[in-house]
Amino acid sequence: MHALAEFLRSQPEIALFISLALGYLIGNRKIGPFSLGGVCGTLLVALVLGQAGVRLSADLKNVAFALFIFALGFTGGPQFFANLRTGWRYGILSVIEAVSVMAIVIGAMLIFHLDEGTTAGMLAGAATESAVVGTASEAIGRLSLPPDQIQSLQNNVVTAYSVTYLFGLITIVLFTSQIAPLILRINLREESAKLFNKMSGGASLGEGQVAGAPSLVGRIYRVEQAAGKTVAQFEAAHKMGITIEQLKRGDTVREATMQETLVAGDLILVVGRRSELVLAAPEIGPEVGDATQLDAIEGSEDVFVTRREVQDVALEDMRSKAPVDVGRGVYVSAIKRMDTSIPALPATKVHRGDVLTLFGLRSAIARVAKELGYVVTPTSKTDFVYLGMGIVAGMLLGRITFRFGGVPVGFGTGGGCLLSGLLFGWGRSKFPVIGSFPAAASQILKDFGLATFIAAVGLSSGPDAVRLIKSYGLLLPVVGVLVVLIPACISLFVGRRFLHFDAPILLGAIAGQQCSTPAISAVTTVSGNSIPIIGYTITYAISNVLLPLLGPLLIGIAALLHQRSTP
Repeated sequence: MHALAEFLRSQPEIALFISLALGYLIGNRKIGPFSLGGVCGTLLVALVLGQAGVRLSADLKNVAFALFIFALGFTGGPQFFANLRTGWRYGILSVIEAVSVMAIVIGAMLIFHLDEGTTAGMLAGAATESAVVGTASEAIGRLSLPPDQIQSLQNNVVTAYSVTYLFGLITIVLFTSQIAPLILRINLREESAKLFNKMSGGASLGEGQVAGAPSLVGRIYRVEQAAGKTVAQFEAAHKMGITIEQLKRGDTVREATMQETLVAGDLILVVGRRSELVLAAPEIGPEVGDATQLDAIEGSEDVFVTRREVQDVALEDMRSKAPVDVGRGVYVSAIKRMDTSIPALPATKVHRGDVLTLFGLRSAIARVAKELGYVVTPTSKTDFVYLGMGIVAGMLLGRITFRFGGVPVGFGTGGGCLLSGLLFGWGRSKFPVIGSFPAAASQILKDFGLATFIAAVGLSSGPDAVRLIKSYGLLLPVVGVLVVLIPACISLFVGRRFLHFDAPILLGAIAGQQCSTPAISAVTTVSGNSIPIIGYTITYAISNVLLPLLGPLLIGIAALLHQRSTP
């Protein structure tokens, strides 16, 4: 063992990748609905390896965290700014989360005489927001304390985080998926099914699944009963839920214009939503099985929504409000919000920053895309000029500090890069010709950056872990549970009584206010569909900004209170 420890101390990069590999192996193992997740698993392995005295460069730790936090802000920027105005109802829940957890951990600090590092670690772990570890540790580094005391406080952040994270994770998963439905006296699956039907949905699909009977279909009919009607009249009678794309008369095939009058014997290609097409079929004539008779080629494109006019507008209202010649023949087949799929139902409201998958003729999609935003051009290249400028701007912003009661307070690299990421991500949505940052690239930066940072701090904190756990015993787990339950219960009451959220969406929003992916996974599993994700994405975007910024604020307040209590 001594030889192994010496080897790892001499090759710390090997210890890093051992932490990542074993951490994700352990963290991804499920016990019922629970899994620690790769980040927490990495931390636990790093704490163990850290007992051997393995250390990673502080520069590596700082760079990894800067990449993670900037990518987090960049991907959430468009949604965050779009929801500042219209998402205020959901934002109330994120504010409840931020205020409540601050009050609880500061109260625990004063009652039990906790140090700044342990207090910040409790907040980060119980709120399951790993980014707070970085922002709080940076803020501790700016305190006017001896280097060894600063290192000890930073180690306490990591250890307290590792203990409270597990209890916070279990509590939020159980609360949103099991306890809250009991408090509300509802059957979550039945309520979700009712809401899904109310929003005119069908069966919801998981990742990699396709419907055996897709909602968007095309059929060829021979005109009999519909003879004498114009295309415009026929489509309007079915609320523009179907489109007559092509017409064959004799041997001539052409695009069906809205002024075209249908003649008995015409062959027409009708595309649209299955529900409307089933109603329309008896009014047209017999279906023709020979698909070679008409050859219109449909396609799909992803469109990034930037127009302010469509913010918080339901899909069905977008179609009714748009001029007929603009929206005709185009259908929304999928919606992604912050890289998360949400139900593309008629009653689903669109937000700026959403990516809509449009289905129809290429010419029609291009026409609609101009009215919504811009077509997302598939690319695997990252604009490192834009990325580099953003991170530099964030680091410079993080160097700005001010005195709060004699205590230096600032955003630090974490807060600065988060804010610059938000602004640069928003700028990319406004000017899509710059700042290419593919979703896969941003995801790897978030995952690898955070995991590397957590591994680095875990390795350095290993020797102090046992000491801190012995010092506080059951205090950390108990506070971890309270930090979840109190904000969640307040949000449940406020969201139901005053904001009048539907229960499935409210539970998704509570999972989002704590940025808990395992919780929303558990809620959607119990609900049987993806309706709760509608609430989750908005509070997740807002809390992902608010919670990391609490780290420096908490350290500043804690240091000031300790300063005043010291004789």
